Amino acid sequence: MTGPRHDLWVFGYGSLMWRPGFDPLEAVRARLTGYSRRLCVTSVHHRGSALRPGLVLGLDRGGVCQGVAYRVAAADAAGVLVYLRAREQVNGVYREALVPIEIEGERHEIVQAVTYLVERAHPSYSGRLPLVIQARIIRGARGLSGVNVDYVINTLAHMAAMGIRERELERLLVVLGAFFSRDDGEGFVSARAEVLRRASVGSGLLSGYQRRMRPEQRRRFVYRQKIS
Repeated sequence: MTGPRHDLWVFGYGSLMWRPGFDPLEAVRARLTGYSRRLCVTSVHHRGSALRPGLVLGLDRGGVCQGVAYRVAAADAAGVLVYLRAREQVNGVYREALVPIEIEGERHEIVQAVTYLVERAHPSYSGRLPLVIQARIIRGARGLSGVNVDYVINTLAHMAAMGIRERELERLLVVLGAFFSRDDGEGFVSARAEVLRRASVGSGLLSGYQRRMRPEQRRRFVYRQKIS
């Protein structure tokens, strides 16, 4: 797959859809069967902090997920994998896997793609929280990659542009409130989200939903840096 004569396919379902961080040969809509896109991972790095965790997407078992398949030139494959591992596997909550995805449209072919599946045994796995709880976590969180609200807004905006509908995520936007914007997604932090963050930060709401990792737990997950 990653050898010199073969291109690499990468399946993106969250922020990779709108900020891949690498230059692919092509980007096409694709479908993964057997996994669903869910806000089921508490983030203490990219979209939250240890004191105020955020909530980000993971591929959880069951259902179907539509996203973007990127084809990466064979010569760039190794470098892209290094980049993805540094980005996606900060604390081991995602497991790198090779999965069959279906390229949608007239092309209609099955390819093997690298993606990142959520580890249910990891302390950062939050499961399927009620929408009101998800909204409370997201509204006050911010991490190294920006405000948590904007992560949700940008993902939903790009899904809509691709014609992908997911009712639960759309209902979450209703709960989050009127600061959802349907702009073109330029810039990763909206003024509305920042105002709401300032109003919410320090409230202490739901801080207990992020389980602390003991050193032995961290070692258990961090080693998973290659495809299984």
